[in-house]
Amino acid sequence: MTDAQKTAADTTLRATGDSPPDSRPAPVPLLEPREGIPPVTATDEALAEIVAAFAAGTGPVAVDAERASGYRYGQRAYLVQLRREGAGSVLIDPVGCPDLSALGEAIGDAEWVLHAATQDLPCLRDIGMVPTRLFDTELAGRLAGFARVGLGAMVENVLGFALEKGHSAVDWSTRPLPEPWLRYAALDVELLVDLRDALEEELTQQGKLEWARQEFAAIAAAPPPPPRKDPWRRTSGMHKVRRRRQMAVVRELWTARDQVAQRRDVSPGKVLGDAAIVEAALNLPANSHALAALPGFGHRMGRRQLEQWQAAVDRARALAENELPQPGQPLNGPPPPRAWADKDPVAAARLSAARAAVTSLAESLNLPQENLITPDTVRRLCWEPPAEPTGESVAEVLTGHGARPWQIEQVAPILTEALLTDTD
Repeated sequence: MTDAQKTAADTTLRATGDSPPDSRPAPVPLLEPREGIPPVTATDEALAEIVAAFAAGTGPVAVDAERASGYRYGQRAYLVQLRREGAGSVLIDPVGCPDLSALGEAIGDAEWVLHAATQDLPCLRDIGMVPTRLFDTELAGRLAGFARVGLGAMVENVLGFALEKGHSAVDWSTRPLPEPWLRYAALDVELLVDLRDALEEELTQQGKLEWARQEFAAIAAAPPPPPRKDPWRRTSGMHKVRRRRQMAVVRELWTARDQVAQRRDVSPGKVLGDAAIVEAALNLPANSHALAALPGFGHRMGRRQLEQWQAAVDRARALAENELPQPGQPLNGPPPPRAWADKDPVAAARLSAARAAVTSLAESLNLPQENLITPDTVRRLCWEPPAEPTGESVAEVLTGHGARPWQIEQVAPILTEALLTDTD
């Protein structure tokens, strides 16, 4: 039994509403990985040794990845950390070893343990690592009712150890990576399997383990998300932009910025801030001199850069009316809930009843409402309910929207009752 497992065995899980923090024993600082900081693997020869070691290992595999969000373009992985019984911990540089499909195949039949799996799975998929089974410790914490589900909080509350979290937002594309960063990265997988085992026990005691298994299976089976349509509409501050011509300026500047960021491999925000894009859209500058006077286009920006951004503004100014973007994206589903009372008061009543019922049930089950059933699913059901709301017809609609069997079992009865609100 490892030190972490002993600690887990002696530590009472502290979910929402348990003993106050000042009555808990102080967490034990976790300062070094058990076998020390592993070397960074950056060659095919070293990777082949790791593939063999992990193929021969046993039990679940702890997996984590570090990206350079805010520094580099895209969401690629710049460090991958793994740990498995019999193989120890490893750190792999995906820049030196961009194809990890052999490693993915070597552990393909094992259960992968990740924290907030949906954040790391896209960048892992890009380098050839795709799990068939997984255990998400963050999602497990949510289902178990923990108020704080970050990795550091979970390790502290469940296992009694304190992780140092000072390097989570650093530029992981830096080479060579500093030793303190590597220590931090190795510690992120040090206790993941121990945390997984403790959470599995807690979920079993709460009668929620099957719920968690269904959630994990859905994550593992989910296809890659499709490209987002009109991503420029997500520009921060976009709510201030109301005229179509101004929207065209946002679109042109966003597109130009994205091309520059991709070419330079830097985060778009480091090329031009969202606030600057919105200012240019609102003011529609006639020339680069007027553009330079706007916030975000100040004295630090060179003439060529200003001309580049002004050219994007000019392209938007020159568009014909029928080429301008529409005020909003076509709705795929019900209108915003705030409009329901005017558009369909009966549907608004159904939604109000459904929301109240879901809130009450989630509280009684000690888990977040959005994990019990997604708000979007509830809205869609209430806007277009089955002609004859019954447990079976409601369950069929929920299944069509991707609800898992455990969710349907819990919410179908209360949502069926809510759909009958208009006939009461």
